[in-house]
Amino acid sequence: MRYELMFPDQIRDAIDRNTPVALALGVVEYHSEHLTPGVDTLLPQRALELLEREMPLVIMPPFFYGAGTYAVAAPERNGGIHVDSNVLLAFARQFFYNLLRIGFRNIYVFVHHQSENFSNGMPTDLSFKLAARQEIFAYIERQRGDGWWGDNASADYYEAHATGEDPFNWIHILPFMSAEVQAEFPIDHAGIQETSLMMAFCPEGVDMGRFNGTKWYSQTAVDANLDYGNRAKELILRDMRKAMTK
Repeated sequence: MRYELMFPDQIRDAIDRNTPVALALGVVEYHSEHLTPGVDTLLPQRALELLEREMPLVIMPPFFYGAGTYAVAAPERNGGIHVDSNVLLAFARQFFYNLLRIGFRNIYVFVHHQSENFSNGMPTDLSFKLAARQEIFAYIERQRGDGWWGDNASADYYEAHATGEDPFNWIHILPFMSAEVQAEFPIDHAGIQETSLMMAFCPEGVDMGRFNGTKWYSQTAVDANLDYGNRAKELILRDMRKAMTK
């Protein structure tokens, strides 16, 4: 279900059923001449749309405006958009604040941009990770007051944590591609991997007739093919499905 098209009774039903709520988080960034600038957001968004056909899922409107940086290309006449991580943190806090107040407790954010070192983090995903923790703490403190963890009512905290009922599991920030899939299909920028993924997930965002091969990072795109993309696609969807199925 697309959140913006849900009726209030459907939202309430999704809350009661603890239906996964998912956001595609990415950037608008130059991806050479043969790809559109929305690659990093379009990939997780299209994956979520495919998964929504087979499992209960609430899809939030995608967020394209992450910290793209200008490391690949200056924005002038190339189209990249960069939003500072401090702005992202403020937005993400408000976003999670609202989702928690609405009643959602099974929230997933999938990130593709700069996720090759996801355990260390990059500005976009780190902003959302920090915001998620801050808003969960704030929500619990509003509900239970200062000292909530030390109160005897929290004596079962570690037991609840072990069974997956820990409130810090309400929000998950995850890479679009797991480390296992990245090992088999290494991340690149507008090369064979991303170009093949776009062929599989978002073919209208690829035009090899525009490829010029002048950028070092995109030169392997000449080897991109739908079979490569579909093999990666199958594993990506498998991992995303597993992550959101409890």
